[in-house]
Amino acid sequence: MTAMAPTQTEPDLSFLLDHTSHVLRTQMSAALAEIGLTARMHCVLVHALEEERTQAQLAEIGDMDKTTMVVTVDALEKAGLAERRASTMDRRARIIAVTEEGARVAEQSQRIVDRVHREALASLPATQRATLLRALTRLSEGHLATPAESPRPARRARQREK
Repeated sequence: MTAMAPTQTEPDLSFLLDHTSHVLRTQMSAALAEIGLTARMHCVLVHALEEERTQAQLAEIGDMDKTTMVVTVDALEKAGLAERRASTMDRRARIIAVTEEGARVAEQSQRIVDRVHREALASLPATQRATLLRALTRLSEGHLATPAESPRPARRARQREK
């Protein structure tokens, strides 16, 4: 450290949240890949099973842009797990309907997601797990609920090779 480097007075919350989130996503991706799904495919299946939803509604829930959503639904259709159908509520709208096989796979993928989350928290004592989850929920529903507008979108920095 040089004399000109600023002194950090707070823990690097951005790094801690970004790093743990990244590692959790990679673990989730690897676990879901074992049954041929991505996290996005899992998200669409689970939320489409909750109630009749359009592709646009599911994209918003899953924080996906239109192109990513189309690619995801195309993959689900190709695998026989979901299909685009006319809405029963609004004949102009198209919904994503989960097939019987898709519902079975969603049940399996939810068990995988729950296991990955359980394993991620297993290194913490139960009281710390509960405290962490309460704190993250409070942040995600409060101060960190809405992204700030920025002229440059925030992107994940590339990790250096070790």
